[in-house]
Amino acid sequence: MTAPMPSADVLQLAQALIACPSVTPAAGLVFDCLEAQLAPLGFVVHRAHSGEAPDGPVENLFAIRKGPQGSRHFGFAGHVDVVPPGEGWTSAPFAPEVRGELLYGRGAVDMKGAIAAMVAAVAEIPQDAGTISFIITGDEEGPARFGTVALIEHMRAVGEIPDLCLVGEPTSVNRLGDMMKIGRRGSVNIWLEVEGKEGHVAYPHLADNPITRLVAMLAELEALELDNGTDWFQPSNLEITDIMVGNPATNVIPSRASARLSIRFNDCHTGQELADRVSAIAAKHGGTARPVISGEAFLTPPGEFSALVAAAVEAETGLTPEASTTGGTSDARFLRALCPVIEFGLSNATMHKRDEAAAIPDLAALARIYARIAQAALAG
Repeated sequence: MTAPMPSADVLQLAQALIACPSVTPAAGLVFDCLEAQLAPLGFVVHRAHSGEAPDGPVENLFAIRKGPQGSRHFGFAGHVDVVPPGEGWTSAPFAPEVRGELLYGRGAVDMKGAIAAMVAAVAEIPQDAGTISFIITGDEEGPARFGTVALIEHMRAVGEIPDLCLVGEPTSVNRLGDMMKIGRRGSVNIWLEVEGKEGHVAYPHLADNPITRLVAMLAELEALELDNGTDWFQPSNLEITDIMVGNPATNVIPSRASARLSIRFNDCHTGQELADRVSAIAAKHGGTARPVISGEAFLTPPGEFSALVAAAVEAETGLTPEASTTGGTSDARFLRALCPVIEFGLSNATMHKRDEAAAIPDLAALARIYARIAQAALAG
């Protein structure tokens, strides 16, 4: 059994990370801070920049502490970049402040607090227990083209693939420990465009109104029933997120109309299959579709790994976490190509909000949970 560790250890680690401004894409100081936390624990730290403008370069970190030859390998994954803080904070977003039992600061929940808990956890695990790695990107909140994807390429190149991986996203809802994520829906955004022919509204026979065809296209797309959900996933949904014409004149039929939609889909589909389906409907109405697939649906089927995580959570909180696939995407969508992956972390109530805050007792409990998970995973 892992001995309880002082909450101040985790608190200090989290404060140090929060104090490094790291609006996505993060680089430099916050990685210096994390490297300084990991190096004394025996980790060999690799840092690199990947990609080119406009979505790069992105800084990433892969740190590894090797156990005995042939031992199991457990990976902790996450991100140190944060969304812009915005205005209206009670205290400065990058000046971590303790008020009562709460630690305030941008990233306290999503997800510097979880990374601090990971560091505190591995400090309690002897090196001969097995190999532990940190897979940390500076671009999860942004385009994510050159973040975890580049880390995976590096890990494959050096032959360091975890047996299991845990992502520290804030999955808890009402209390620490009430939910873990065993999968995520996929995501595809599609830009639609219809070309017409401009003309005077009084002479419609001399023009071709693209709006009429776009409206018909969107109506057909909106009427689609993609599926009824599965045992582990809610039904896929298609949402129209923007319509654009940009016509300032009241007496002109415009030459072009466009729209954008987003589909969040379960494992009944692939992003390409849905993109092709939308493209066919767009073509039927004389339009075009440009899809951008940002992630495929995936599921880590309930089994030994989820049971291991649930046991660790229950031992510290008394709760049995619900196994869920709800919510948006995360970098688990990339990491699942390496090994089974599960997400578990703090309460998500204040993530991306002003006055983001993590409960200090939860940070300490999370560190103990992470230590239990890693030790059990390494024991096999």
